[in-house]
Amino acid sequence: MAQVLDKPVELKEPVTPAERTARRRALLEWIAVHSLGIAAALFFVLPFVFVFLTSLMSDTQALSRDLIPHTWEWANYKKVFDTPGFLTWWKNTLIYAGLGTVLTVVSSIPVAYALAKFRFRGRNLALMLVISMMMLPPQVVIIPMYLFWAKQLGLSGTLWPLIVPMAFGDAFSIFLLRQFLTTIPNEYVDAAKVDGCGDLRTLLKVIVPMAKPGIAAVALFQFFYAWNDYFGPQIYASENPGAWTLSYGLESFKGAHHTDWNLTMAATVLVMAPVILVFFFAQKAFVEGVTLTGVKG
Repeated sequence: MAQVLDKPVELKEPVTPAERTARRRALLEWIAVHSLGIAAALFFVLPFVFVFLTSLMSDTQALSRDLIPHTWEWANYKKVFDTPGFLTWWKNTLIYAGLGTVLTVVSSIPVAYALAKFRFRGRNLALMLVISMMMLPPQVVIIPMYLFWAKQLGLSGTLWPLIVPMAFGDAFSIFLLRQFLTTIPNEYVDAAKVDGCGDLRTLLKVIVPMAKPGIAAVALFQFFYAWNDYFGPQIYASENPGAWTLSYGLESFKGAHHTDWNLTMAATVLVMAPVILVFFFAQKAFVEGVTLTGVKG
């Protein structure tokens, strides 16, 4: 007991006015920064919340000023799935986005690897051509391309005119992958060749595993583009409802339900949900690939 009483008591030094002012300033800065972040988050999230809440309203309430459903009409989503052709649009969109993404990635990686690691005459000219193709709007060449696919090959009313060209690379994907591959040190390539690896084996065994973030970013960009593409299906598949995608079919869905905005919003939620989920689970690889962090360790 005596030892406890004899233990010196540490006294806290009084807070000076300068320290109190600094703490108050830090607190205000924290509130200001997070308030801006919360405001920005609400700015992007509230439209999705509005669409979701409207999708659960009745057809009469959807046109009112009420923001919260009086009754939660979950059956609206069943009505959307029961709409003729909706599941077909889903299937076509998955084929277009999935197959197109695979073809784009597979065809763009070798070209990006050559532009990043090979030394040959005309390499800079080839890179300039890739960049120039990025700046060329698709609407400029849509007429000759349509005449070629529709008149010469007879593929109008299908999605093949949109899928097949992806097997020959994409300018943006090639450029993004090339920029990422330049961050990989050439010593890895040289070491693989010293061990007896050829160019193809070096690409598959060394470059591809190290370039996974960049490849993931390219795949996500292409998947999002194909999933949300409206212009392409409108040009090539509009005459055949069996080849419509979700983006194009959604427009006709709204036309079929002029006043049923609750069903239109429910269909919109179903179209957006896969893209949001894919980005949510792959955002780490997506951000790492876009920022071109290169090789760690």
